[in-house]
Amino acid sequence: MQAWVIGNWKQNPATLQAAKTLLADINTELKSADLAACRLMVVPSLVHVSSLQQQETAIAIGVQDISAHSAETGAFTGDCSAAQVRDAGATWVLVGHSERRQYYGEDEATLYQKIKNALSQQLGVIFCVGETKEQYDSEQTFSVLASQLTVIEQLLAESNEESLAERLIIAYEPVWAIGTGKVPTVEEVASTHTHIKAVIQGYAGAEAALGEPCVLYGGSVNAANAAQFAQADSVNGALVGGAALQADSFFAIAAAFSTAKSNS
Repeated sequence: MQAWVIGNWKQNPATLQAAKTLLADINTELKSADLAACRLMVVPSLVHVSSLQQQETAIAIGVQDISAHSAETGAFTGDCSAAQVRDAGATWVLVGHSERRQYYGEDEATLYQKIKNALSQQLGVIFCVGETKEQYDSEQTFSVLASQLTVIEQLLAESNEESLAERLIIAYEPVWAIGTGKVPTVEEVASTHTHIKAVIQGYAGAEAALGEPCVLYGGSVNAANAAQFAQADSVNGALVGGAALQADSFFAIAAAFSTAKSNS
């Protein structure tokens, strides 16, 4: 499968002009090389999506959140629905990021409804899972991930979706590695990705709907370490935070994955 390299811009940059410049710089980098084995996506602040979508680009554009309450419209002040973000030009949505779980208390029931809403409006989903430092230190990583992945098991059990392979990406982001500079070893990440794929492939209906799941790694990924992660067969790309805010570092990560997957 092609690798995915996705830049989660979070609450950055502060202005639309800066966001436009960043996307234009990434486009300039993209035109200078062939990334045949890698697809790119950026996930900007929602307020910038519509304007960025109007720029000529081969880069997919996602959003960082959608409403769990309604897929279309409703009396939910402050929420944006899957239908609205799709109309603004987004094609993917992040669901389950640790910051949403931590700061907004999003539980499995909420995340499941967001995924259902996204799929009902033809949005793809990047579903984030990951353990805390305490859970990692207690060797609970696999059990925590298995619990978080039950959302996918429920989706497969209750859904008639037949094309999830092109509309569902799993992103493994150990909470203790996000933005901290602390990075698990390649061997640890590869083993964890293998576990995630095995758990999902063990669900009823998974083989027909998903085949081999696409699993990305996120957590202090940068231009210096991307090539190491890209060499692991079970790592299908990267969800990038801070390094995605500079066009050259984001492109270097994408190039590393494209090169590795082209040669595998």
